Amino acid sequence: MTAPSVEDDLPLVRRLEAVGFRAWPASSVVYDGSWQVRLTGGHPSKRLNCIVPLDPSDHRDMDMRLSRARKRFEDHGRPLVIRETPLASPVMSEYLEAQGWKVVERVDVLTVNLTELPLPVTLGHLPSHDIGRFLDANIAVGQYDASLKPALAEILSSIRPSSGYFIKEDPSKGAMAVALCVQDNDLAGIMSFHVAEYARRTGIGTEILTSALLWARISGASSAWLQVLSDNVPALAMYERFGFRKAYDYRYWQQI
Repeated sequence: MTAPSVEDDLPLVRRLEAVGFRAWPASSVVYDGSWQVRLTGGHPSKRLNCIVPLDPSDHRDMDMRLSRARKRFEDHGRPLVIRETPLASPVMSEYLEAQGWKVVERVDVLTVNLTELPLPVTLGHLPSHDIGRFLDANIAVGQYDASLKPALAEILSSIRPSSGYFIKEDPSKGAMAVALCVQDNDLAGIMSFHVAEYARRTGIGTEILTSALLWARISGASSAWLQVLSDNVPALAMYERFGFRKAYDYRYWQQI
């Protein structure tokens, strides 16, 4: 696997990283130099429990700093995870590989210009503001462990920018699709977008995503962004049809 490119538009990466942090907030955030250390005791998500280096020139004392971070993660019952974006020093990836760390996941960050996107005039689905209803649907459609509901509720309640919860339900089958749209000034993030397995390839995913993007545009957003696993070919194909294009990617590293 190749490292995230140093030729990326770093100001754009910094901005998307910042809105991403606000759209999916960790319960504990501290800094070690320019490394953001994110921890969330109630939820195991790597995005909520990782070190995120934010300055390509900051690669000093990595042995000492990683050892200190490992102790902090162990105290929270979490494995030490590093999220390497184009903002991380190239020296870090060389160091991690030499120390036996492995890339366990790669994620693409995609963006689209909402002002040029052909969308319907009216919303097919109005956003809900009922966190409980959205959580139940999200857990069902995403097939999450129901015990994570309190942690997910805390995360959603901690989101400060304007949020719209989109839910598609069938009276007999229950939740079919969900999407969370977080609007942060002129940028809208699509989060927790899931379609039930039985409802895939029926157009329902396109329907929900269209409503979320239209709501974001009506609310003042000029661009939208989302994150998707780099090997999720069906999802990437759908987003490409909407006009999303890759802005950059990032990798998660762990010692296995």
